[in-house]
Amino acid sequence: MSSHTPATDYVEDVSPGRGTLPPRAWYASSDAASLSLNGGWRLRVSATADAEDDSFAAPGYDAGGWAEVTVPGHWVLQGHGAPIYTNHLYPFPVDPPHVPAENPTGDHLRVFDLPGDWPAGGGAVLRFDGVESCARVWLNGTEIGEFKGSRLPHEFAVGRLLKPSGNVLAVRVHQWSAGSYLEDQDQWWLPGIFRDVALLHRPAGGAGDFFVHAAYDHVSGAGTLRVDSDVEGRVLVEELGIDVAAGEPVTRPVEPWTAETPRLYDGVLVTAGERVPVRIGFRTVVVEDGLIKVNGTPLLFKGVNRHEWHPREGRALDLATMREDVLLMKRHNVNAVRTSHYPPHPAFLDLCDAYGLWVIDECDLETHGFVEQEWRDNPVDDARWTPALLDRAARMVERDKNHPSVVMWSLGNEAGTGRGLTAMADWIHDRDPSRPVHYEGDPGCRDTDVYARMYPPHEEVERIARGLDGGTRRRRELPLILCEYAHAMGNGPGGLTEYQELFERYDRLQGGFVWEWIDHGVEHPGLGYAYGGDFGEELHDANFVCDGLVFPDRTPSPGLIEYKKVIEPVRIEAGDADGTVRVTNRYDFADLSHLEFSFSHQVDGLPTGARRLTVPPLAPGESAQVELDGAPDGGGEEVRWTVEARLAEDTPWAGKGHEVAWAQGTVSRRAPLLAAAGVRPVVDGDRITLGPAVFDARTGAPRTLVGVPVRGLRLDVWRATTDNDDGAAWQTDTRYGPLWRELGLHRMRHRVEAVGTDGEALTVRTRVAPAGRETGLRTAYRWTSDGTRVRLTVSVVPEGDWRAPLPRLGVRFGLPGATPEDAVRWFGGGNESYPDTRAASKDLLWDASVQELQTPYVRPQENGARADVRWAEIGGLRVDGEPEFWFTARPWTTEHLDAARHRTDLVPGDTVWVHLDHRLHGIGSQSCGPGPLPRYHLWPEPAEFSFVFSRPRG
Repeated sequence: MSSHTPATDYVEDVSPGRGTLPPRAWYASSDAASLSLNGGWRLRVSATADAEDDSFAAPGYDAGGWAEVTVPGHWVLQGHGAPIYTNHLYPFPVDPPHVPAENPTGDHLRVFDLPGDWPAGGGAVLRFDGVESCARVWLNGTEIGEFKGSRLPHEFAVGRLLKPSGNVLAVRVHQWSAGSYLEDQDQWWLPGIFRDVALLHRPAGGAGDFFVHAAYDHVSGAGTLRVDSDVEGRVLVEELGIDVAAGEPVTRPVEPWTAETPRLYDGVLVTAGERVPVRIGFRTVVVEDGLIKVNGTPLLFKGVNRHEWHPREGRALDLATMREDVLLMKRHNVNAVRTSHYPPHPAFLDLCDAYGLWVIDECDLETHGFVEQEWRDNPVDDARWTPALLDRAARMVERDKNHPSVVMWSLGNEAGTGRGLTAMADWIHDRDPSRPVHYEGDPGCRDTDVYARMYPPHEEVERIARGLDGGTRRRRELPLILCEYAHAMGNGPGGLTEYQELFERYDRLQGGFVWEWIDHGVEHPGLGYAYGGDFGEELHDANFVCDGLVFPDRTPSPGLIEYKKVIEPVRIEAGDADGTVRVTNRYDFADLSHLEFSFSHQVDGLPTGARRLTVPPLAPGESAQVELDGAPDGGGEEVRWTVEARLAEDTPWAGKGHEVAWAQGTVSRRAPLLAAAGVRPVVDGDRITLGPAVFDARTGAPRTLVGVPVRGLRLDVWRATTDNDDGAAWQTDTRYGPLWRELGLHRMRHRVEAVGTDGEALTVRTRVAPAGRETGLRTAYRWTSDGTRVRLTVSVVPEGDWRAPLPRLGVRFGLPGATPEDAVRWFGGGNESYPDTRAASKDLLWDASVQELQTPYVRPQENGARADVRWAEIGGLRVDGEPEFWFTARPWTTEHLDAARHRTDLVPGDTVWVHLDHRLHGIGSQSCGPGPLPRYHLWPEPAEFSFVFSRPRG
């Protein structure tokens, strides 16, 4: 139901607005005055669009009783209403262009004076960089217009209305408008003035719009500069000796701009009344030979999708937060950003220019909710909406066209197909033929210059690479980009290594963009971080909004550490001969002269001292074999080598010594574990003693191992399901999380069949099975001891027709009295890893507290496993594995973890629970993408594995 009056008709008008100036390039002037209107504003929130008249806009209105909020900001994050999260469902009836009568409306007031030195002549522009979703604006009681297009700039000419003091700026912001139908972008719905507001003086003869064309000829090494300007002027680039009239081309030898070598030249556009700094990066982007090339070289995108987010401020980001994002990306080998699903704050693109990131700049457009009605009434195929679509395309292109980091324009995201998108593509191609156009939702590639896909499984990616995917001839001749892949929700994503191997094997595959950069958790005192449904939304998509490579506070997740390793720009691997490594330069443009290499050997995980490794300054694609000398004799202990590539000097994005790439290899393996046998078990009443261990005579369960109390040691097959285990409802492949619960794997029963002593061994035979099912696992625990150590050998034989793989296979036990602060020491992988997320698992000697072993996913789930553990020490126990094992320790049970919905639900108990796993099921990214590859499935089959328990050494 909709309610409107003539005064609010604009809310449901499909036009982009009225009164605004034509879009132009975003720049800061050297000498034109400006006044930031950010800061404290008065706010009144009404429940409907027409609840209040516009008398508040008149000078003299008393808003003293109104609340005060900060602009930029969202009023729902400042105590006025609540945010709403949906992935694609519109949180209002789909009845375009109508919106509900229940339409929260925020009236904003700001009174300001002009600075004393504000110039008397010329004009002035009032600029809004972002308002969600529709704004009507008055200055000093005069209405100057309204606009839609939440994440796009809008300007008004206001010079005639300004006075020296007491200026009253009034802005009415509606949460819902016709524009909301174009902004269904898998994010929090957050109304407000969330980007900067500024007053800009425009001097007589000042610069208007201008377009920097800076091409690079990779054959001659020459750059050609032409700056087209609306206003007559000259272009100066002192470093290149350039002083030419605007509009005139000039060619000079230059250093090109790339994301790896972001060379910028400082120039100035000089008009009669203004000097505007211009940062120029020379580069040429083309699609030729079926490849995206920059400066003649094909690109490989190692990218991320980035929504703008801050856990307290929402999409109101400051410069420091934006810089933190860019620095984190650079430090984790990310080279590209897709600005999902709207143009970012313009300052972010300045940072990408300066630090070096390839950018796909995406228009503020998504109509995903229309998929629920099979795209019927989709605005992008309705001619009435085309002016709004073209306005959005123009505001993106004109604002961002002078950024060398922007190498592709994107029409938007998940908006179906239609004549409006074609009109946008045609306009962009005409306005800026120097950049390709991207859009994933165009399967025939009619409007696009690249073939883009989301979440195809590995085997389909390879079919596309080999030209076996069908489709139009045009599509088959275009490069493939995975604009979204590897869904980073919760624990994961898995399968990154295998995707990267395909990207590097086939030229047509030019990389992709992991979904996504950051978890959109909202900081909450009672929940840790809130997600969808925590604010009482009637429609929501729960924690699907928390699917990032960094946590809401920008702490890197294990997924980002894994991604850094998978995409590292230097490949280091064992060489053709023993004691050598092969080093390959995987950069697209840079040689290796900016890196220094070192290596060390480790004995039982302990380094023996690092040494310099001389590696030639290899050009992109080149390899060299390098010798590692001086391997020590391990004396029966395992000996390994580690090679690291680090920055040789400080860079703008990281300091000298920052690790860029690394690899490890084995020189000699450890000797097999000793048998730990020879002592016979002794039955004494209700207990059995076996060397330094005591068991319950009835159940065979250990009470103490080498003097350490333990409880509940038994076979374990369950894990607190991950978001990727649970999968997405639309997935056609089996989602194992729900199937595991259906099969009862979260409630296995353990029946003791026999407890017996046979010579030197205590053997306990059990059957482990879920209630209501005939399938089971015949399990035998065989204990032996040599008097100081105790060995456990576990044998498992599955019975029945198993329809699903197991989540895990190992043993777990509790250490009563242990605490989260207790120390753990181990030799094996240092960070969280699972079978398909273990590329970054560096095998060394590590120590951490039990608490530090936990990964704080916004929605608690299986986490914290360490791979390839040879031995671990915890709570007075040392555990050696044969073979290597997966190690996890937690201050709560799996059942407690499984039941938790927020971090604050996890309260440590009086026991630390230890998991020693023989195998684990993979992770995949089925929360939106494919599940684990078949090689990472843990299907039940006969298995045997051993652990030796002893006292810690030293």
